[in-house]
Amino acid sequence: MEAVIMVDYELLKKVVEAPGVSGYEFLGIRDVVIEAFEPYVDEIRVDKLGNVIAHKKGSGPKVMLAAHMDQIGLMVTHIEKNGFLRVAPIGGIDPRTLIAQRFKVWVDKDKFIYGVGGSVPPHIQKPEDRKKAPDWDQIFIDIGAESKEEAEEMGVRIGTIITWDGRLERLGKHRFVSIAFDDRIAVYTLIKTAQELGETDADIYFVATVQEEVGLRGAKVSAFGIEPDYGFAIDVTIAADVPGTPEHKQVTQLGKGTAIKIMDRSVICHPTIVKWMEELAKKYEIPYQWDILLGGGTDAGAIHLTKAGIPTGAISVPARYIHSNAEVVDERDVDASVKLMVKVLEHIHELQL
Repeated sequence: MEAVIMVDYELLKKVVEAPGVSGYEFLGIRDVVIEAFEPYVDEIRVDKLGNVIAHKKGSGPKVMLAAHMDQIGLMVTHIEKNGFLRVAPIGGIDPRTLIAQRFKVWVDKDKFIYGVGGSVPPHIQKPEDRKKAPDWDQIFIDIGAESKEEAEEMGVRIGTIITWDGRLERLGKHRFVSIAFDDRIAVYTLIKTAQELGETDADIYFVATVQEEVGLRGAKVSAFGIEPDYGFAIDVTIAADVPGTPEHKQVTQLGKGTAIKIMDRSVICHPTIVKWMEELAKKYEIPYQWDILLGGGTDAGAIHLTKAGIPTGAISVPARYIHSNAEVVDERDVDASVKLMVKVLEHIHELQL
C-alpha cells in the first residue's frame, strides 16, 4: 500500500532546498518564506538583520513564534594557486562530514557551481594519522579548476558561500531525508501553523529568524523589537534512537510525537508553560514526548532574556544525524508539532502564569 503523505511535499521541498547559510539567508530561503506567508498574515517586513516578521493582527496577547531559517555551511577563506578552495565553517560542522561529499558553491544569488569535499587520501597517510579525524587545515573543496585564475573566472571569491548539495527524499513509509532539516523543518512547521490556524484573538508574530547557528542573533533583535507577552521557539532536537545509544541518552525518538522542551543549554522553559502545553497535547490527543537537550540551544534562549524577560516555551521536531547533508525526520512528528502550535495560539488567552 502506498504511504499517505501527511506533509505538503512541494512546500517542504522548497523550504529545505533553498540556500541560506547564516548571514546569507537572502540567497534563497528568505524569498520562499515571504511567499509562503503572504496569504495568511496581514503584513510582512524584513528587519535590519534580515529576519522575516509575518504579523497576523489581533487584540489579544502578543505572541512571538520563532524558527530559524539559516543553515550551516562553509565560506571560502583562500583560493590555492592550483584552484582548490580553503574553507571555514559557518555554524557547527564536523569536518568528517565533508569528505567525498558534493557541494554547491554559490557564485551569485541564483547561480552555483559544483564542488567536492577533499582531504589527503588515507592511502598515503601515515598509519597514526589514519586514526585521527581530519581538522580544518586538511579540508578543501575541489571545483575542477586548475588554477586560482580559473577559479576566479568561475565566479569564486574570498567570502563565497558553500552549501551541501542535498535534496528532499522519502525514506520508508513516514520519514524523509534531506539537507537542512535543522531548522527548515521548523520553518515549515511555522508556515503550516499559520495556514491551519483557526479562530484566535492573539496578536501573532511568525518570525523566521537569521543567524541562529552562530549565536541566536536574529531571535535576539527580533524579540527586542516585538517585545511579546509570550515567546515560543520551534527547532529540531536530537533523536539518537539508533544502535549503540542507551535509551536514557536518546533524547527523543522518531515517530513518537512533537517534543515539548523542558530545558536545553540556552533556556529553562517556563514551567507553567511547559505544563500547559502538555495539558493541551493530552486534551487534543496530540502525541508528544519530552525534550531535555544538554548539548545545544535554540532561539528560546535569546527570546526569554529579552528586555525584562519573556515567558517562553518551545517545541522540537526530533531529527537524526543533524548538522549533516542527510538529516532524517518523521512526518508524524511534524504533523503533531503543527497541531500543538495551532492549539497553543488558539488557546493562548487561557494561559495563566
